[in-house]
Parts: sequence; C-alpha cells; structure tokens
Amino acid sequence: MTVELQIGKRLRQARRANNLSLKELADEVGCSESLLSKIENEKARPSLQMLHKIVEKLGLTIGGLFAQRSAPDDIVTRKGERSVIRMDSATGGAVRLECIVPEDGGEFIYGSIHVVEPNGGSKGTITHQGEEVGYVLEGTLELTVDSKVYNLSEGDSFFFKSNLPHSYKNNGTVQARILWVNSPPTF
Repeated sequence: MTVELQIGKRLRQARRANNLSLKELADEVGCSESLLSKIENEKARPSLQMLHKIVEKLGLTIGGLFAQRSAPDDIVTRKGERSVIRMDSATGGAVRLECIVPEDGGEFIYGSIHVVEPNGGSKGTITHQGEEVGYVLEGTLELTVDSKVYNLSEGDSFFFKSNLPHSYKNNGTVQARILWVNSPPTF
C-alpha cells in the first residue's frame, strides 16, 4: 500500500531545530506566515518550488522527508509500497513524488517517480547543486532548462546540471510519469 507522507510535522520540527519563527522562515522562502502554518498543520500543500525552498533553508532535502525503511537490508520496494509526497496547486494539477530511493539508502543519489497531473508542474523555477537525469515513462512534459523549452513525450530522456534554472509542466490532457534522478541528493 502506498503511504502518503504527512510532511508538515517534519518541517515544523526542522524549523524549530533551526530556531526559526514562522515569520522568519516565511520571509526567507517568500511565502506568507499563514501559508507556512497551514503547510505545517497539513491544511495546505506547497508547490514543488516552495517545498524545495523550504527544505533548502532548513538544511534538508526533499528525499530526506521520506520515511526511512524499517529494515535496512531491504533492497526492493514493491509497487504500491513507495512513500509519496503530494503537492497541490491552486491552479489545479497536483504533483506526486513516489520515492524509489529511501533517504537511508541514497548517499549519492535521490530518485523518484514524478506523477504530474494535467496542468501540474513545479510552479516556478528551481536551482540547486548537482545533476539530474530523467526518463518519461508515460504522458508528455514541458521541461524548461536555462530558459530553453523542451517538449518531451514517452520514451524521451533528459540530463542537465541542476544549477541551471529549471521547471516543468504537464500541458497534456493525461497524467505524466517521469523517472527522475538527482545526484547528489540535494533535491
């Protein structure tokens, strides 16, 4: 059974461990104190861009929000058993990240399946250290890297340096699924 993670509590704990008030963190990441409070209380979900800003400021990674495995010798995660983080958008089009590399298993890489609903996407540009590679499993995706737009469809792959401003959106009418890997796991 897929487990949808409740990330608000983890974000609140990390914020407090960093001795930041809601206002200080909200100012740092460019959102309202109210939105941040709603995220911490599981009453709102951040966009991928906002979640990335929050975890970066807190010294975390998105991969680090996923639950650790109970048995460290398990090397296989069965379909339907992956941890999931869901991000909603005010304009529709949710994004789910299905973790394929648990936080305790990915010292050098982070991998997930991005499930992007129509009109879903990163909702803004992201930059961080590292490299990214991806493969479109199904659907279509508009990937923008360093202001250049690439229209990808099933079977297409990509690679880029993560310090280049990048974003993505599903402009199609069906869900897109992308195998996405970051190294190091700064994402």
